Amino acid sequence: MTAPARTAHRHVDVEGVRVFYRESLPDRADAPVLLLLHGFPSASHQYRGLFDRLAARYRLIAPDHPGSGHTEAPAGYTYTFDRLADLTESFVRALGLTRFALYVFDFGAPVGFRVAERNPEWIAGLIVQNGNAYADGLSDAAVELLAQRPDMPGGEERVRAELTLDAVRAQYVTGVPDPALVAPDGWTLDHHFLEQPGRRDAQAALLFDYHTNVESYDRWQAWLRKHTPPALIVWGEHDPFFTGAGARAYLRDLPDAELHLFDTGHFALETHVAEIAPLVAAFLDRTQ
Repeated sequence: MTAPARTAHRHVDVEGVRVFYRESLPDRADAPVLLLLHGFPSASHQYRGLFDRLAARYRLIAPDHPGSGHTEAPAGYTYTFDRLADLTESFVRALGLTRFALYVFDFGAPVGFRVAERNPEWIAGLIVQNGNAYADGLSDAAVELLAQRPDMPGGEERVRAELTLDAVRAQYVTGVPDPALVAPDGWTLDHHFLEQPGRRDAQAALLFDYHTNVESYDRWQAWLRKHTPPALIVWGEHDPFFTGAGARAYLRDLPDAELHLFDTGHFALETHVAEIAPLVAAFLDRTQ
């Protein structure tokens, strides 16, 4: 009989932040390690399907970023992608991780690429799911949103429009052929966390800071060419913000990467976790 998957839910204090994270408890002490960085406007619960399927065989670790989920940041915390990367780097050190595969999605991609740039020896492999690093992958809607600044007329209103319940739901169902296949639990929980004090301010600050990621694309592409990590690209092809062209663009710098495009939207795991989980498992088996 296959051992049941078990997941622990923990906190660790890092740089004055009480970081919440999920950690699977695999059967083997030497199980391959996968660090999963979540996206906007979600938290580590977005990986619950992967944990259910892979926790018995692999050590999965998924923290909530400051401003998201169950992580508690102090009042006055500065929400930028550089700061989130600093914290993630310290989180990795606090857990004593030295070598792992990295799974990045949406906001998790710019955080993860910053961490990888600073510590290439940590990265055994790279799994990218709708995590953009190429101008090719930015839709017109993404370009328009990311052009907003706090001092622009209407900029604050435009960015905060992405933080409503309807907008969060749209991130889950846009581009999905049959929205009835997407459980409402994800966007409902995301909206619950957005309703907590200071959370909309935190997410708005990160959206306004996202232009720093676009400005880093050339540097991250150079990192990929230099270090050529084994890579698995799994992508919801009908993502309204990060298009399928962004997935295919990785092959310019990582021609040996494994690419899979799925007939779904941004949160591909919501509809295709049964297809993606075996790909992740096979990737971890051959890279660690």
